[in-house]
Amino acid sequence: MNQIPLPPRGYTATVVAGSFAVLLAQVAYSLPGALNGTFQQEFQTTGSQLTWITAAFAIPMVVFELTTGVIGDLFGRKRLLQAGAGLTVVGSLICAVAPAVQVMWLGQVVAGLGAAILYPISLAMIAALAPNNDARAKAIAMWAGFLSIGAAISPLMGGAFAASGNWRGAYVVVIVAAIASILITATATDSSAPEGRKLDLPGQATLALGLIAVLYAATQGSESGFGSPTVLAAVVAGVLLLAAFVIIELRTESPLLHLHLFANRAYAVVAIATVIGMFAFLATCFSMSIWLGAIQHQNALVIGVLFLFIQGPAFVLVPVVSHLIRNVPAQWILTGGFALMAMGGFWPSTFDVHDMSWTRFIAPMLILGCGFALTVGSITAVAINTVPVRLSGMASATTNLLRDFGFALGPVLIGAVAFSKANEWMLEKVGPAIGASGLESPYSDIAGGIAHEGGAMAINSMPVVPGAGPDLPPVPMPEQLHQLAFESLGSAYNTAFLLAGLCALIAAVLTLVGLMGHHESSAAVESGESEDLVAV
Repeated sequence: MNQIPLPPRGYTATVVAGSFAVLLAQVAYSLPGALNGTFQQEFQTTGSQLTWITAAFAIPMVVFELTTGVIGDLFGRKRLLQAGAGLTVVGSLICAVAPAVQVMWLGQVVAGLGAAILYPISLAMIAALAPNNDARAKAIAMWAGFLSIGAAISPLMGGAFAASGNWRGAYVVVIVAAIASILITATATDSSAPEGRKLDLPGQATLALGLIAVLYAATQGSESGFGSPTVLAAVVAGVLLLAAFVIIELRTESPLLHLHLFANRAYAVVAIATVIGMFAFLATCFSMSIWLGAIQHQNALVIGVLFLFIQGPAFVLVPVVSHLIRNVPAQWILTGGFALMAMGGFWPSTFDVHDMSWTRFIAPMLILGCGFALTVGSITAVAINTVPVRLSGMASATTNLLRDFGFALGPVLIGAVAFSKANEWMLEKVGPAIGASGLESPYSDIAGGIAHEGGAMAINSMPVVPGAGPDLPPVPMPEQLHQLAFESLGSAYNTAFLLAGLCALIAAVLTLVGLMGHHESSAAVESGESEDLVAV
């Protein structure tokens, strides 16, 4: 009779610490979700400046996750997890006192560096101590559930503070939670996996610079134009740097990323579907937040409530997802989850921006959340369970990198596409709209300048056309211009929802076809040799 291995000492405390740490990371990451409209009005941002608030957090988070995974493997994960929470304290403090959007970007960068530690290290600590695959699947489902509950409570908390007129208080709560995470982690068991691991500085440099260049080009393209020399140069530099990263990783003895992992068909398929599917998920979330907050100027608390419907299922369905991961082939769980996410994107693409009823978002956002609940834990389980235990730190960091790269691309690309389209459509008609509004010079010139410099978002949000001096006071922004900007943004974000749905559908087809015939087998990867990685 086979005995079930008992969990090692400190296992429960480690699962609690890891789960709370990922909750903290997700709270910090998701907080702008309900506050985009508030930020837009507080700092009078353009569309790309608003997108950069989220991108400033996501870029360092994505760029440094693999490196923090290596550092944790080499020197121990417990203190590193506490350092991640400490960076979250510093970054949130900067955001809490930010007088301008540029300072918000700085705070988000620091908090993003903290998240680059919290996400992979919390997962690696849990995976390293799990006594068997069943226990690991349950712990991963719990970890994913806390990630989702963090994403649910964060916008709700932000919306509540914004509704009370004090959005900065939400960042104070994050600071308190980060301090609590440091204390909770003190009770966890440390772990490491230094065998065959060392810092890969050339790999990290090329990966970091390459990802930064690509994400910069995607974000800045909406403002400068995707054909501008700066954006094109960033794209070329990013592609060359990432190609150099691949060459370096194939030749180094201790790679930052074991590229042989991708020789495993299941791992490679899930990796690609992760980036595409998580892009679709966050693109839909971001589009909903912009639609209700920055376009319709609805109460931030409304957006927070909708995020409960998005993220709540992933926490409520933890036992169900844990059971499915252990008993149902990943092909069907992932295909079903991505298909639900596609439906959650397609549905809002039919909405009319003039309809101010926010409750119509409840059903599609709930469907989106159920799809996310099925996919996020399954993605992690497939990645962790198809590699040897000694590579669990690398696999967890890589999985987080891919998921968060998709997350980072969501608001960056969908925001760039939508704002670019909205500005293009508005500028085609802004001249006749100014003529029909009755604005006279110099107000007509000033309004035209705002339209060309700030785009549809600026026109939609500005109540007045500024004057040109003490003898020329501001005048109300003409309704013709408001309506033009409003409708341009609404039409652009209909397209954004549609694109997000299409990407989720592509991820569903990819997992349905790509995982056909795949059977999970932990025994196949226990040796840790590259041949074993190919065998699964």
